[in-house]
Amino acid sequence: MANAGEHRDGEHELTLDEELLLWLGDEPAEVRAADAMRVRDIASEFAAGFSALAEVGPAVTVFGSARTPPKHPSYELVRDLGFCLGRSGYAVITGGGPGLMEAANRGAREGGGLSIGCNIELPHEQAPNPYLDIGLRFRHFFARKVMFVRYASAFVICPGGYGTLDELFEALTLIQTATIRHFPTILLGDGEWEGLLAWLRERALADGRIDSGDLGLITLASEPEQVCAVVDAARERQLLYGARQRRRTAPLQP
Repeated sequence: MANAGEHRDGEHELTLDEELLLWLGDEPAEVRAADAMRVRDIASEFAAGFSALAEVGPAVTVFGSARTPPKHPSYELVRDLGFCLGRSGYAVITGGGPGLMEAANRGAREGGGLSIGCNIELPHEQAPNPYLDIGLRFRHFFARKVMFVRYASAFVICPGGYGTLDELFEALTLIQTATIRHFPTILLGDGEWEGLLAWLRERALADGRIDSGDLGLITLASEPEQVCAVVDAARERQLLYGARQRRRTAPLQP
């Protein structure tokens, strides 16, 4: 995610997401009525993403900080992760920006894999990194989020900030509710996640807000090879499960 916090009140042209969510309680009726007209724009964004990624094979989505510089140890770790996934035959999908997103895309290319970035229009531009084979630019966060899940076999969560944690808990919610199945969510990095996991155990689990099975949805890994092994094993389960499911190939009838 771009360094937007320091600029959040600056003057700029509103993005579509900002405009959509800008509710101050006093809009005229015609403004609210116009919301339905947004559906065409939203549908076209989904269609563009689906069309661009329809031929992508097995893929893994990697999340991580946009603010991590190339000389940071995490950059090299995530670059190695991208290499391992690419060499194993997986496309790598990221948010398309700098930092650890760049590291994953860079490593994927170096490993012979397809490198994909799903960038987002922000109040202050987040430029795509230079290691993308397919680069998409979304104007709505929710459309972009669908692409991250729809074409992935797994999520790998690398050290990051609010955006990275948002994706972590969104994935866990989708798995917990059985919306997606056999979909590993892997936390990468030694010493990075202990505090978060301790809070989940000592507060959310202890108070009954989640159960032990929910904690079991999280996999820890310290090395890229561990990640690739988990993804490979999950891929086999996904293929077996998917072969038994009926798939829709035509629009729903009204």
